[in-house]
Amino acid sequence: MRAAGLLWAALWALLLPLVAADEGILHASGSGVPPVTKDYCIIYNSNWVSLPKTLDNATYRTLENLTSTVLCSSAEVPSGLMKDKAVVVMRGNCTFLEKARIAQSLGAKMLLIASKSRLSAISDNKTDFEDVTLPIAFIRYNDIVDMQLVLGNEVNVTLYSPPLPEFDYSMVVIFLIAVFTVALGGYWSGVAELENLKAVASPGERETRWKKEENVTFTPVTVILFVVICCVMLVLLYFFYKWLVYVIISVFCLASAMSLYNCLSALIGQIPFGQCRITCSNKTIEVRLIFLAIFCIAAAVVWAVFRNEDRWAWILQDILGVAFCLNFIKTLKMPNFKSCVILLGLLLLYDVFFVFITPFITKNGASIMVEVAAGPFGNSEKLPVVIRVPRLEHSASTLCDLPFSLLGFGDIIVPGLLVAYCRRFDVQTRSSSVYYISCTIAYAVGMVLTFIVLALMKMGQPALLYLVPCTLITSSLVAWRRKEMKKFWKGSSYQV
Repeated sequence: MRAAGLLWAALWALLLPLVAADEGILHASGSGVPPVTKDYCIIYNSNWVSLPKTLDNATYRTLENLTSTVLCSSAEVPSGLMKDKAVVVMRGNCTFLEKARIAQSLGAKMLLIASKSRLSAISDNKTDFEDVTLPIAFIRYNDIVDMQLVLGNEVNVTLYSPPLPEFDYSMVVIFLIAVFTVALGGYWSGVAELENLKAVASPGERETRWKKEENVTFTPVTVILFVVICCVMLVLLYFFYKWLVYVIISVFCLASAMSLYNCLSALIGQIPFGQCRITCSNKTIEVRLIFLAIFCIAAAVVWAVFRNEDRWAWILQDILGVAFCLNFIKTLKMPNFKSCVILLGLLLLYDVFFVFITPFITKNGASIMVEVAAGPFGNSEKLPVVIRVPRLEHSASTLCDLPFSLLGFGDIIVPGLLVAYCRRFDVQTRSSSVYYISCTIAYAVGMVLTFIVLALMKMGQPALLYLVPCTLITSSLVAWRRKEMKKFWKGSSYQV
């Protein structure tokens, strides 16, 4: 479990609902009765063409599929084939505007350029082609194939770009999941601490408790090593993503199944019924725990098989993810506030560096953190290190970028470790949960602040940039106000 935890530390992602300014929608309609319609993502250059914001009074064009050509010469297509149509061709060696000039000279009214790789911005110099007036847009080649399968060979299309929503209500669900997980994880850690204190009074119970205890305590040196491993793992993922992503998926299945078992067995242990036991190799085990283990393994396997099924797999991933975060917060103990400050401070710098600084280092000017979270180089496999909730507002960003609002496990676990320490300190000092409640409220405030900045800046934010100051400052103020800062700073090692 400890090794799995260190590995997963490198994968804590950010809140990443990214927005691109030149994303639009291709609205396609089939020839059936009633007509079947479907929307697809496009990338266009808003400096070249202005797309309508709605479908009101939209002009539809018949789509001519010419993906067998790259349209770098007018001789590649028969005369009259493009007349008054929307044409889709493959990306080739010639520039986009050269393709557009040829298409326009042959009578086309819209040019779509299909790409098998990740869609990128259209950035040719339009001043050299002032006479080009038809709309030009990028579209995924897989979407053209899907269009033919779903809508048939006779398809009418139009382009539009709806305004971006100011706020997506999926963020409310993300907020509730995050605060619930942090609060419950901290409370569970406090329950474990209370049981430890009770076990101290009884030598026999103490020995039994120590055998069951699976906690890992972080020292300041371990914290620094932990963050270094995070950095190394993230860089390795950036360069070797297509191989390591399957390693991470395997680790997630194993760790989440174990975590789900630990969470549910703690609940089942409170139920006084169904305690039938069987004996094997001089050891006894409850039958219900055997069935629980089978259920947890099955849940992880089902997710692994259907992980790319967007309609429902996100629910299973969120359940497994919440269980993983809860188990991590309960298992990993911070011995004192000093270790909390070092861990949260270093991971804050880690977040900011890999989001804001690495674009100045990488060749394509992209953030390493964002690239790894999105899947570098158009990789279809995504890291299962996030809580996912489908976006509820329809927009081009939903189709093009991320149809889900995301919150990385790290934005739950890292502040959750501080909340758990506050809860254990409350138990040790019998302080009526004042530290725990204050830190949990501070976490909720930090999440709200993250969402506000996200809505204002329209770009992904490193959530720890807001969560760390809120939780650390609040905990410090409570300790200072109660005149317990020295005791809070040194933790259980403090001697009265």
